Amino acid sequence: MNDVTEVVKVGIAAKDFAKPPQTIRTSGLGSCVGIILYDDRQKVAGLAHVMLPDSSLANGSVFNEAKFADTAIYDLLLGLEKLGASRSNIKAKMAGGAQMFQFTTKSDLMRIGPRNVEILKLHLERTKIPLVAEDTGGNSGRTIDFDPASTILTIRTVNKGTSEL
Repeated sequence: MNDVTEVVKVGIAAKDFAKPPQTIRTSGLGSCVGIILYDDRQKVAGLAHVMLPDSSLANGSVFNEAKFADTAIYDLLLGLEKLGASRSNIKAKMAGGAQMFQFTTKSDLMRIGPRNVEILKLHLERTKIPLVAEDTGGNSGRTIDFDPASTILTIRTVNKGTSEL
């Protein structure tokens, strides 16, 4: 039996996929959100490290779907389906979306973390993907690991320890 686990690391504004014995991880989630879509029957998962809520904020010649809350879910869905996932079996978990800095203004532009969470939930609803667990909000950074074999999301939160969803 092979007990070796390979960790697929996902950087900021990036996405990737994992199958057992792999796990998938992203670090440095402040206002960013780690969104995981997975098919527990096919044992495949995708993770995107979402930075911003709206792709209309994109600039430059190369568009990165994983960077934005309104495009990341669709990008993950296409990748999962190519790996054999069935859309009717796909579920979601997410963590992050903190408000890392306090501002005196009530400007919506400064609420990046909460807006990321709101937009991801809106697009999960539109795609009829159930959000089965989340650890969002607050004002602490997080690192997350997802195991597609057990479907456990492990969350390490700065100054708060480790929890599992």
